[in-house]
Amino acid sequence: MKINVTGGEMTRAEIDKYLEHIGKKFQGRQIESVDLDIDGEFVDIKVYFKDTDFQRAFRSADYLVNDMDKLNNAKQKEFSEKQRHKV
Repeated sequence: MKINVTGGEMTRAEIDKYLEHIGKKFQGRQIESVDLDIDGEFVDIKVYFKDTDFQRAFRSADYLVNDMDKLNNAKQKEFSEKQRHKV
């Protein structure tokens, strides 16, 4: 992953904290690069993702999700109890 820091300097510990935050926020996505732009007391974060192949989707309430963790408990249970058809 490429990390660009502009507008000032950051310690490795500070960069690691931002990366930890980004990892939690965009869990399951592959990050290509991150721009950290220091503006006084604020830091602007820009995240660029890698292109990924669409592997599997689950249909739930007329929308598609690619990760079961995004569904509430009732929908997760519904999918786990669903009878699978052989292809």
